[in-house]
Amino acid sequence: MVPPTGFTARLTLFAAGAMAFLTVFALALSLATGRLADRWSDELARASTLRISAPMDQRAAQTEAALRLLQTTPGVASARALDEAEQRALLEPWFGPDLPLETLPIPQLIEVIESPEGFDAAGLRLRLAAEVPGAVLDDHTRWRRPLVSAADRLRLLGWVSIALIGATTAAMITMAAQAALAANAQVIAVLRLVGARDVYIAGAFVRRFTLRSLIGSAIGTVLGMIAVLLLPSAQAEAGFLTGLGFQGWHWIWPLVIPPLGGAVAFAATRHAAHRTLRELT
Repeated sequence: MVPPTGFTARLTLFAAGAMAFLTVFALALSLATGRLADRWSDELARASTLRISAPMDQRAAQTEAALRLLQTTPGVASARALDEAEQRALLEPWFGPDLPLETLPIPQLIEVIESPEGFDAAGLRLRLAAEVPGAVLDDHTRWRRPLVSAADRLRLLGWVSIALIGATTAAMITMAAQAALAANAQVIAVLRLVGARDVYIAGAFVRRFTLRSLIGSAIGTVLGMIAVLLLPSAQAEAGFLTGLGFQGWHWIWPLVIPPLGGAVAFAATRHAAHRTLRELT
């Protein structure tokens, strides 16, 4: 009663496979940006930078004064001055490896790590202004929040994309099922004459289209997982441009896509079958 081959069969398999493939990437993007937002929030929330912008003959003294002040500041877990090699490594991605630090007026940087309870940034700035006039405190709030917000929005975009892919899959399978039912109108009429009920006829179409969607989704999911596996691994030099794949137990999530694809096909075909059969009455 339901043709095993033909346009509708190929369309259902292709649509389910293509949408499952895209869902794998949307899921990988959503999970990766979620990890990115959590990492930025955790790592940067407890880190601050103190910049000593003073003349060369005063820089060492002001650095020592700032370190002593930080050691007596409640909420500061540790503070250390970055050496020349560390500052060179920070500037190297922008200025190259041959940057002559000794000839440039680069300020001294001090890394400040907060304790779990944190410190009073406003009070610390007042103390620094009085005791270390060349010190500027940057608690990373200005640029940490936009980065975390952008990562959260990318994560939301990934989930919205998955919802849109599911809706598109349902629409395409609905059209394919309606086309198959309309093309077999004469067969359906004969089945009704011999006593077949619409529930039986609809069930045949629902089973066939659900199975096709399940197979297509499984193929698309496997291909998508292979493609994600071939993506570059996480690298500190490239930031969020790498490491967009799944990590750890997150590899289990794509395995949910084929059953969901089958469920979407079941619901869409069932609705299309009953609606079309009513129209063919």
